[in-house]
Amino acid sequence: MSTDAPSAADRLLIDHAHRHGYTVTAKMLEVWRSRGLLPGNTPHGGLGRGKGSASSPAPESFGLVLGLARLAGRGKRPADLALLLFDEGLPLPEPTVRASFAAAVDTLTVPGDDDPGTDPEERLDALANAGPTVTLVPLRARRIDEGIARLVRDGGHTWPPAELAAFDENPEPSTLTPKDAALAAVAAVMTGTTSLEDVGGLLRAMNPTAKANPIASLVETTSADVPDFAGMILNEDGQLALGPLQDARDHLRDLAATTPLQDLARVWKAAERVRRWALDLCGRVEEELAAGQLGGAAVEWHNGRYAMAGLAVLSTLKDRDWPPAKRAVDALLLLHLLAELHRVDLLVPGCQWHLLDTDGLLPPPVRELLQDLIRQNAPGTGHGVDVRPAS
Repeated sequence: MSTDAPSAADRLLIDHAHRHGYTVTAKMLEVWRSRGLLPGNTPHGGLGRGKGSASSPAPESFGLVLGLARLAGRGKRPADLALLLFDEGLPLPEPTVRASFAAAVDTLTVPGDDDPGTDPEERLDALANAGPTVTLVPLRARRIDEGIARLVRDGGHTWPPAELAAFDENPEPSTLTPKDAALAAVAAVMTGTTSLEDVGGLLRAMNPTAKANPIASLVETTSADVPDFAGMILNEDGQLALGPLQDARDHLRDLAATTPLQDLARVWKAAERVRRWALDLCGRVEEELAAGQLGGAAVEWHNGRYAMAGLAVLSTLKDRDWPPAKRAVDALLLLHLLAELHRVDLLVPGCQWHLLDTDGLLPPPVRELLQDLIRQNAPGTGHGVDVRPAS
């Protein structure tokens, strides 16, 4: 004879939730377990005389039930719910954490994903004809750029100054259109590779008001300036590999599957700090513009617009909302960055890591994360990220 009455172990969890002001049912517990969000009860053997077996909730279930009762709701995807619980440091089953990060990568789609049998080159040709575009510089960033440029002109100055502009040694830089940028980005995702010219072109396209871009120039002239290093980082086709697998998304899934959970948590928190820093910087610059006086925030903005710090700001502004899946992708991309830094360190022992302290090169939270790894002399990730200072 079946009954819908909760087991004694489930009753403990239901009563625990009730004492904290939440209503939880046996059915809810069943659903959460089926989705990997809650571990099963631990059996303790038979009760004797045909009375069945005894069990008790896993110790971590009590905290998870409270988190689930508070966060779960209609329309919440299990993977997003898992990431929200992970954010709070609750002890989710490890397979669920990893699956939720992998599910976040699945949100990175490109045209033609629904027909995976199509040759990548054919897909790229079709995309080139379709003409997809991307927003390279969000409106808020354009307004800040224009406001700074106006005040610089009003003050009788030019930017960048001649001393800095002289470092742009490329007389014929690439000028990527939004359509070109979209195609380059899709190609990089699908093939896991890109060219130094496209990287430089993207850096220029995302800072279109700059009359010179020394950082883009450094990238574009790598093969000529440091051919030995270029030979180490480029494949036989002259392309820069973005990961060990063909599709860049496969590489991110591999990171989600193998990175120690403490390192996933570390980059998860760092991604959130990067977003807060980017939005705070925008606000501080806008305050200076409103006052008609450029200060430290404008300098930080201008320095970063040429490097990774500026790219982080643009990425933040493109996402008005920041759902858990997008945050997970940003965390995995940060993890990938650390792995690439380690790869460069292996290729060029004693790499000049102190240069990463240059203002504007990296978002401060990323720089702080690297400094923590250096101080701890820790591997950083399951892929051997070991950011060491120059010897």
